[in-house]
Amino acid sequence: MKLLYIPASILEFIKDLQNNNNREWFNEHKPRYQQEIELFKSFARTLNDEMSKIDNIERYKTHRIYRDTRFSKDKTPYKNHLSGSLVRATAKLRGGYYFHIEPGNSFVAGGFWAPNSPDLKRIREEIAMDDKPLRRIIKSASFKKMFGQLEGTTLKTAPRGFEKDHPAVDLLRHKQFVVYRKFTNKEIGDPKFINEIVITYKAMQPFFNYMSEVLTTDSNGVSLID
Repeated sequence: MKLLYIPASILEFIKDLQNNNNREWFNEHKPRYQQEIELFKSFARTLNDEMSKIDNIERYKTHRIYRDTRFSKDKTPYKNHLSGSLVRATAKLRGGYYFHIEPGNSFVAGGFWAPNSPDLKRIREEIAMDDKPLRRIIKSASFKKMFGQLEGTTLKTAPRGFEKDHPAVDLLRHKQFVVYRKFTNKEIGDPKFINEIVITYKAMQPFFNYMSEVLTTDSNGVSLID
């Protein structure tokens, strides 16, 4: 079954779970959860099918609702949202697509949440050498209309090895390179929601293409994967 939107019953379940985030309630309502998660997986499959028309998608996945509380002060056992992601195929295609469903806080996002040290170093080296290509992307009218600005956690000052007064220090301070777009409860329940996600993800592709080019070449522009 193709599901093009998020049924209201999913939001209702999440809202009830937020108000009853304990194992006793969840176990009692496990059949209801299983019904809603199957709907969510159907939605994710549809999204994967549609995205495969415009990008090389290796697979999709829906994330577990169970929280890992071992090292967290928050011991509530379940997440207060449903989420999933799409993984791009081959080493040439970098960047990941994410979707998050939560009453009053639904959004889709993409980018580089936790780049490893070599990747982060390479990105910063490229920005330090020439920040204009990335700035052209994030300052374009289409990017600003869709995402507003580049998001992600940042350092308070320049990273080690870079001057504090570097002209691109605002970009160099980034530890993450992320974009996202929020949706209302009404919007995610509209049959056009899948189409809006695809449009949003497509708008990320110039950003992804830039990062993919950077991360698959060295500072001299020589390919690292051929």
